[in-house]
Amino acid sequence: MEQDSAAVGRKRRRRGGAANRRKTSSSSQEACPAAPQAAAPSSEKRRRKAGEVAAAPKAKGRKTTSLLDKMRARLSGGHFRMLNEKLYTCSGEDAFEYFKNEPELFDVYHAGYQEQMSRWPEQPVNVIINWLKSHNKSWTVADFGCGSAAVAKNVKNKVFSIDLVSDDPSVIACDMAHTPLEPSSVDVAIFCLSLMGTNFPSYLQEANRVLKPSGWLLIAEVRSRLDPNTGGADPDKFSEAISQLGFSLVSKDANNKMFVLFYFRKKEKSKAVDNIDWPQLKPCLYKRR
Repeated sequence: MEQDSAAVGRKRRRRGGAANRRKTSSSSQEACPAAPQAAAPSSEKRRRKAGEVAAAPKAKGRKTTSLLDKMRARLSGGHFRMLNEKLYTCSGEDAFEYFKNEPELFDVYHAGYQEQMSRWPEQPVNVIINWLKSHNKSWTVADFGCGSAAVAKNVKNKVFSIDLVSDDPSVIACDMAHTPLEPSSVDVAIFCLSLMGTNFPSYLQEANRVLKPSGWLLIAEVRSRLDPNTGGADPDKFSEAISQLGFSLVSKDANNKMFVLFYFRKKEKSKAVDNIDWPQLKPCLYKRR
């Protein structure tokens, strides 16, 4: 009996062990499909972290590049402001000598100038070009302070392009108060945002010298320089001074919010007044950012 009881106990234990093994096995089988689901967030986290780590250098690289670009822009902007201020506060002769010694700075100035002008809704040089295209193509033109010589490149007229520095054989490098042009040799004289020197009246006197009788004088100027409310010159006094030089004001276009455009014509017979009371044109200086 004891043996039978022992045998029965062993059987029960064996059955119980088998049952336990079945339960364990069954539990494992139920958990396996769920394992990837449980592991998924962890795996996803790792992938996200790996992605963040991988992306981190790019973000840092972008920030570094952006910072360098900003620094370069500030340096470039600083150079432009310095050169712009110099042009407005020195004589044409001094400016000519300055850029003659360091012509590369003229490129720096014009790069900044073009960047500033790109913000204007309308370019005064384009208005002048269109005006020339609608008039006599046989006229000879003198473009004082020509910059990139846009006038010469866009009209069929013969154009003398004049500026402080020449990196183009077609541009005459000189002080605009003393050009190599012959007296009474041109039909149109242009000053497109170029009356910058402290001796700007001498530029206009030179234009008067080279213009033929009945020749045209076109002047585009930054509006603030001719706004008495903000410290600029009175536009009527400016026109009167030019009239005393020997010109008649034909028309004035003040419709643009950025610039004013004057159309003068040289009188057939006139004698310039010796002591003209020239108004001071306000320097067009840019604020630091």
